[in-house]
Amino acid sequence: MDAQHTACGGGRRGSRRIIATLVVASLTTTGCQGMADTRQGPMTADGRRIDNTVADWPLKFVQHSFGARCYSTHGCTVDYNGHRHVDHPDDVLRPSTDEIHPDALKNASASYLGVMNFPEPATVAWRSRDGVQHEARVDIGEIFRDRLILHHVPREDIPERVSILNPAIILEVNDRTINVYMRAFIPTKSLRTPGNRHSNYRDELVLAWTRTY
Repeated sequence: MDAQHTACGGGRRGSRRIIATLVVASLTTTGCQGMADTRQGPMTADGRRIDNTVADWPLKFVQHSFGARCYSTHGCTVDYNGHRHVDHPDDVLRPSTDEIHPDALKNASASYLGVMNFPEPATVAWRSRDGVQHEARVDIGEIFRDRLILHHVPREDIPERVSILNPAIILEVNDRTINVYMRAFIPTKSLRTPGNRHSNYRDELVLAWTRTY
């Protein structure tokens, strides 16, 4: 009777040990796998994970940053994802890119981070340099409907096992034209500037869409 009490109850300490062992085993076989899954990238439509390495070629994105710029405009406003990104006064003509700096747009960044694909279209209102009023809805989701990261880097020049960060989408209003660009930071095996070890990346603007009004 005492032996049975020791083995089956032992009493309550033995039960607690058995329960603890089962919990550890469960975490080892299922829970840890579940936690590992959450650290991986999201799934594509066909069930593949997106980790944004060359193994996932072509590179795709599920989040993006956003920025907007207006040049040669009056009263330009840009709204996207429930946020006003540009709100210029109507009585001031914004300078052109050449008047600001030849590389003004080239160096433009997107400071609005972590936008999930995809909100409602961006809404843009402005007057062009000649004073004519314009309004437009720019469907970012339609422009990037294939979710591809736009870049000019060959697959063989991207290091293996390096994850690519979320790209930036930049909307430019320039007089009567709206341009939508993507900028992605792509690590490279080669150097853009020979001898400069900090130049092992590409991040140029790639034009994705344009329309003149």
